[in-house]
Amino acid sequence: MRGWVAPSVILLTMVALVIWAGVGRRYLPYLLATLPLLISIVLINTFLYPARDTAFTLGPLVATGSGLTAAGQATLRVLAFATSVALFALTTRTDELVDDLERRGLGRRAAFIVSTAIGTVPRMVERAREIVEAQRARGLDTEGGVSGRLRGLLPLAGPLVLSALTEVEQRAMALEARAFSAAGRRTVLRRYPDDTAQRALRWGLTLPTVGLLVAEAGGWLGWLP
Repeated sequence: MRGWVAPSVILLTMVALVIWAGVGRRYLPYLLATLPLLISIVLINTFLYPARDTAFTLGPLVATGSGLTAAGQATLRVLAFATSVALFALTTRTDELVDDLERRGLGRRAAFIVSTAIGTVPRMVERAREIVEAQRARGLDTEGGVSGRLRGLLPLAGPLVLSALTEVEQRAMALEARAFSAAGRRTVLRRYPDDTAQRALRWGLTLPTVGLLVAEAGGWLGWLP
């Protein structure tokens, strides 16, 4: 959704939910992680946007008004997306999400894919940290100059890839031992609270979002700034 209004509404809604959920302090690292991307968006659009409406010059670089507008709108969209991802990660446990999706009819294979996709990056980061500590204990220099870091890359990457493959095999064996491929639906033991207010909030957020997406796809938001 382009323009100023729609991304601003989504961003403000996400920020309000972050504050309401009480995860504002834990949200800050997510915000800081987006800074390199935001800086590059602003610089590239401001100085390299194909337009002639010069706003100001900075040495050999020429900033355009159209570029500044594009940079601002792109920044809003990235912030809205990053905030929504951060809110989801900070308020939703993966196991609870998968359990509830299965209870609502999602197949076990799809639920496994969702669980694996969400948990892959944190597991890889944790495994990489463990491998680095183990290699340091064996005398590997991982904090020297560029050449030293490059020499230590293979001793770190090799165990990381092999351990990931081993984990895949172990998970496959564990799933088969638990009748993952058996016919019929599994019995979900845990049910999570879902009162009328929560359902109303979900629909209240979902329907306007779908409407905005349809309107954007149909080009009906041209009147919005």
